[in-house]
Amino acid sequence: MITINEYFDGAVKSLGYENNGKSTVGVIEPGEYEFGTSTHETMIVLEGEMNVLLAGAEDWKTYIANESFEVDANSSFKVEVATQVSYLCKYK
Repeated sequence: MITINEYFDGAVKSLGYENNGKSTVGVIEPGEYEFGTSTHETMIVLEGEMNVLLAGAEDWKTYIANESFEVDANSSFKVEVATQVSYLCKYK
């Protein structure tokens, strides 16, 4: 079954599905957002550019198409985007 997720007053939208585990594919509108995690996540940038600040990190890091980053369970991360960005998130 496909689930529809919407965050930050519609600025972040994703479709959730299960195929060898739970995943979501979505789009982020320009802006800055903070996400919390309940499980381990692997975020893959599909298109665009995403600046990311992981919990406990001091410096932002930029990820572009086909690059990914990992986020621990029960953590958080900040995302900053200047233009629309699409992503794939895989949950463990």
